Amino acid sequence: MMATLKVRVARKAVEAVDICAIELVSVDGTPLPAFSAGSHIDVHLPGGLTRQYSLCNDPTESHRYLIGVLKDPGTRGGSKAVHEQVHEGDVLQIGAPKNYFPLAHEARKSLLLAGGIGVTPILCMAERLSIAGAPFEMHYCTRSMDRTAFRERIQHSSYASRVRFHFDDGEHEQKLDIAALIAEQPPGTHLYVCGPGGFMDAVLSAARAQGWPESRIHYEYFSAAPVKSDADGSFEVELASSGRIIVVPKDKTVAEALASAGVEVETSCEQGVCGTCVTRVLQGEPDHRDMYLTPQEQAANDQFLPCCSRAKCARLVLDL
Repeated sequence: MMATLKVRVARKAVEAVDICAIELVSVDGTPLPAFSAGSHIDVHLPGGLTRQYSLCNDPTESHRYLIGVLKDPGTRGGSKAVHEQVHEGDVLQIGAPKNYFPLAHEARKSLLLAGGIGVTPILCMAERLSIAGAPFEMHYCTRSMDRTAFRERIQHSSYASRVRFHFDDGEHEQKLDIAALIAEQPPGTHLYVCGPGGFMDAVLSAARAQGWPESRIHYEYFSAAPVKSDADGSFEVELASSGRIIVVPKDKTVAEALASAGVEVETSCEQGVCGTCVTRVLQGEPDHRDMYLTPQEQAANDQFLPCCSRAKCARLVLDL
């Protein structure tokens, strides 16, 4: 079990329609662990749920963590718990910051694209790049102005001139032409995108269609719908260290089967989006169902995410 930190909810405020901002501080007033742009924390919520939320404050701050949470109608319970059961003054347990979506500091320019609540890690990146004096531009797409979290903060920031807002319900002229924007970027630009799946798929498809290398495409999915198939069957995983064989039934994930057998693999999102449980595959062909690995990483078949992915063969040999 990972070590946790005890924090207090110093402030909870409505940030936009169905979005709240929560400021967390240490209970004893000591500085919180440092974090870098793109980091997230695991938040242990009422009811036993654990969810990941990106930090969206200035990464030079050590006195607080700031998160923004959308009340998602398709929630599995996490966002509902934040909106309805977490209050100012409450004490929560959180994990130390982890970063699977870091800035590439060698970038000649950074293109930041945010969709909806996906602005949270992107906003932190904008803060960091602005402080560093690095060239970047940011585009922020939302359904409407009243659903645009942190709009006033951005408009009053030192980098406001580098940010363009795009509203689904606005005039056609202000809507984002993703392909044209990507095509006009200078060589050496790195692309960062976070937001709803459809928005991210459109951005990633446009970049790949224009020949952008994966090394300059950076993304983080917030959630993924579970991929299930009537053709799913059972298969085996072998632990390379001991030769032990564990059966994975059709109605369990690899991570669940391992846990039932007393083999703990650290998981977090359980949806294949965060990368916490990445495990090396020594033999066999995984059936990749994650949104974390790049297409090239998936094609290599030397790692997979046991929280969601399965096997295309009778047995996978894992580096466990």
